[in-house]
Amino acid sequence: MQFAGFTLRNNLFVAPMAGVTDRPFRQLCRKLGAGLAVSEMVTSNSLLYGSAKTRRRANHDGEAGPVSVQIAGADPAMMAEAARYNVDAGAQIIDINMGCPAKKVCNVMAGSALMQDEALVARILGAVVKAVPNTPVTLKFRTGWNRENKNAPVIARIAEDCGIRAVAIHGRTRADQYMGEAEYETIALVKSQIRIPVIANGDITTPQKAKQVLAVTGADGVMIGRAAQGRPWLFREIEHYLNTGAILPPPRVVEIHRILRDHLADLYAFYGEDTGLKIARKHISWYTKGLQGAANFRHAMNQLQTVEAQLAATDVFFAEQAAHSDQLSYDNFESAQAA
Repeated sequence: MQFAGFTLRNNLFVAPMAGVTDRPFRQLCRKLGAGLAVSEMVTSNSLLYGSAKTRRRANHDGEAGPVSVQIAGADPAMMAEAARYNVDAGAQIIDINMGCPAKKVCNVMAGSALMQDEALVARILGAVVKAVPNTPVTLKFRTGWNRENKNAPVIARIAEDCGIRAVAIHGRTRADQYMGEAEYETIALVKSQIRIPVIANGDITTPQKAKQVLAVTGADGVMIGRAAQGRPWLFREIEHYLNTGAILPPPRVVEIHRILRDHLADLYAFYGEDTGLKIARKHISWYTKGLQGAANFRHAMNQLQTVEAQLAATDVFFAEQAAHSDQLSYDNFESAQAA
């Protein structure tokens, strides 16, 4: 896919998710079939550039390009400064967050709260594009602030006029949070009204759903977030289905165990063992959710205080899974994602 001046492996994107799409997760999803993975949201507040969390979020060492960094904020000048800062640190694409529905973000008029102020949206987009003239800028937003105010088409036209190179749209309003089902009619409407690439996001959990969303919206690509948590091989499954029309068999237990083991090793190396141990807990929970005995395993695993114990418990759990079957069914994962 041609995207913002880059040639991507395909049109499958990893959604930026705070606390999830760190460098180990981005690299894993790219390895398993994603065309592009957008970083966690990085604050535009220059006072926070020196924090350990911000430095980690801006760490792209060894990451395959293009490197896309998402910035968030409500002040045009600060957003412009954040864009320059991240480009100087290695970002090759700047993505602007106008989609996050979290209260702590919206309460400072950032994230999806910005969709209430279209004039401010234009000032922010214009300032960022001007600040990094040689770097493509993209935008992620929602269908609107609430169901009575679905102004995504207006925001999309503003974005195109400001020089934004592509947009990603989550098929819910800010008021919807993540409740109910994503709708794609608004995304289709946006696609019909602008010329830049449109990426559809929301509730894309299977290869069949990815194909359906592409057909319904006419979008240029799909963006996947929560469905890839604990299931990063979803990208290769979608890629294979879109290319061949065939469904790949579910991964074998031994492969899932190996993928998780490699992921854990990267987390420990990236965060250090103490923090890595804690970060790993949620990932292990996602990989194992819906599997036989997983609830008891997770409860016990979350009490463990050393990397060695965490790894040993994980090994025992997957050995028990392998003793029952060498494959895990899609039903387990789909029910887990719906839970």
